[in-house]
Amino acid sequence: MKLYELLLMAMRTVVNNPMRTMLTMLGVIIGVSSVVTLVAIGQGTSAQIEKQYESLGTNLLVVNTLGNGRATQLDYKELMELELLPEIETIAPTMVKSGSNIKYDRRQEKYTVVGTNANYLPLMKGEMNAGRFISDPDMEFRNPVAVLGSTVATDYFGSLDPIGEDINIDGVVFTIIGVIKEKGSNLGGGISLDNSVFVPLETARRAFKLGNIRTTYMEAPTKEQLSQAQATMKQYLTYKFKSESGFTISNQDELMKARVEASSSLTNQLISVACISLLVGGIGIMNIMLVTVSERTREIGIRKSIGAKRRNILMQFLIEATVISGLGGIIGLLLGCGLALAWPYFNPKQPTVLSLEVGVYSFLFSVGVGMIFGLYPANKASKLRPIDALRTD
Repeated sequence: MKLYELLLMAMRTVVNNPMRTMLTMLGVIIGVSSVVTLVAIGQGTSAQIEKQYESLGTNLLVVNTLGNGRATQLDYKELMELELLPEIETIAPTMVKSGSNIKYDRRQEKYTVVGTNANYLPLMKGEMNAGRFISDPDMEFRNPVAVLGSTVATDYFGSLDPIGEDINIDGVVFTIIGVIKEKGSNLGGGISLDNSVFVPLETARRAFKLGNIRTTYMEAPTKEQLSQAQATMKQYLTYKFKSESGFTISNQDELMKARVEASSSLTNQLISVACISLLVGGIGIMNIMLVTVSERTREIGIRKSIGAKRRNILMQFLIEATVISGLGGIIGLLLGCGLALAWPYFNPKQPTVLSLEVGVYSFLFSVGVGMIFGLYPANKASKLRPIDALRTD
């Protein structure tokens, strides 16, 4: 028999048993749609991470000190002198106090307070919505001034202008001098411009009795000078701490790659789970094909008695299994694309990116599952002896 005749017979069988066929395809549909949707979410997450890091520039260094005591303490003035080096353009040390109680009028909430200098906002590519950011005189005179992130300002003041108002941070009164424009992204899940309050570093150190400078952000003039800046900081900190174990230095590429790899690893694990549905679907196809062979034993006997060869019977049932899995793959592919496109409407913070390559591979994998799991029933059907098959009621 010709291939198109076998395909027509397979389609006829599918049409004559629509409910059974749909239930058989269900595992394949779920598997393919899950893979397509999860990959779209994973790639969307990776693209979002890359966009966040690119918004901070590609020539940023992050220095973290790990130990306590004077042996691993960074001096602010000494640190800022490194800006004189040609490979380092901007330095913004920070001291962070998480969960600070911030009071205004009768409202009290907990937010992160960041002590830093005037360089922090431009280094983080932030912009002011109203007022001004921390200045060098604020640092020099330890002024009790505060700059609010957009979310903090909205929570306390709504649409009102907060400039000049006083807020109480852990018992210390600060005057609001500015509000940062909404940015919507943060550095690797760390400090958020929108959800933080910024005060002069020395003011924060004295007011909240904070210890050492833990995190320092640095910017090289160009991306090409980033590696040189990183080497300089490593040499400086190794000399200062007498060890290479008291600090870590990360650049934007390293941070971005680490987060993308973590996201990809999680996505791959979820895809592995989704592939189990495809294997379960393959087992379902094999099961239903075995039932089909039993139901059509007499038909097989008649076909063999009038001249059908073993390979004809084998191809007939193998194509039926492949058609069922292929149809399931197409439906799953369409369903997965629909879910991926609809996902951002239900979760606006989670973008998705459809992958044509993954869709094609998922479909081909579903077809392969049908062929592999349909091989045993088809082989069993082809081995039936005509005389035995004709005796079957």
